[in-house]
Amino acid sequence: MGNCALGGHVVTTEKNGVVQLKGLGLSEFPPDLRKLSGCLRGLDLSDNQIERVPPAAIKMFAQLTGLRLDGNRLVCLPDELCSLSRLESLSVRGNLLGELPSAFGRLSALRTLDLSGNRLRALPPQLCGLQSLEVVDLSRNQIREVPGYVGAMQMVELNLNQNWIAQISPRVARCPRLRVLRLERNWLELVTLPPGLLRDSRLCLLALGGNLFDVKELEEMDGYDGYLARCEAARGDVALMRSLLL
Repeated sequence: MGNCALGGHVVTTEKNGVVQLKGLGLSEFPPDLRKLSGCLRGLDLSDNQIERVPPAAIKMFAQLTGLRLDGNRLVCLPDELCSLSRLESLSVRGNLLGELPSAFGRLSALRTLDLSGNRLRALPPQLCGLQSLEVVDLSRNQIREVPGYVGAMQMVELNLNQNWIAQISPRVARCPRLRVLRLERNWLELVTLPPGLLRDSRLCLLALGGNLFDVKELEEMDGYDGYLARCEAARGDVALMRSLLL
């Protein structure tokens, strides 16, 4: 992409700090974007054919708060991306990622993360270091279990739909802020669900449809009544907030 092609987006960036270069058939990270590094806050390069995020280029965008790289051909992310201390939203849905950079936990401002539709075989342990994290989407990967270290993660919502999960650690019940856990269309059996998942957790939405048991069987599990009470309380809180906004 040359200067002329980027010209209109320079004007856009000067007004609101956002550049959208979605679905333009780009095969590489546009080098002309470096000229906008001082003012760029949002960048969307989704639905292109980019195979690599150049380390020297991405670390220049220190003001970036939102980055979308959905639907490209990325196999990995550079460590330099982890230096973006203001990044709040990262979406890399529909790529070929098998792991995250080891320094991923340095993204201290990250609140929403979408890694759905990649090739992750495990829940990334780097997420344990992200204290601001709220919503994580890891659906449509190849994850086989929910490991014990998930209990140290800070997200409020975790989407693990359409993976290969057959095991869940009891420590998931210790996840301090987790309210929504989606595990639909996995390989879970009722006996593999930890008793504390309903009884001891703070979950108010547990989605388990499409596994190897009838979800109605959950009603017989210890802690189900407490889970229902949390669900009702959560719905009441939402209704109250909506009424206050009217």
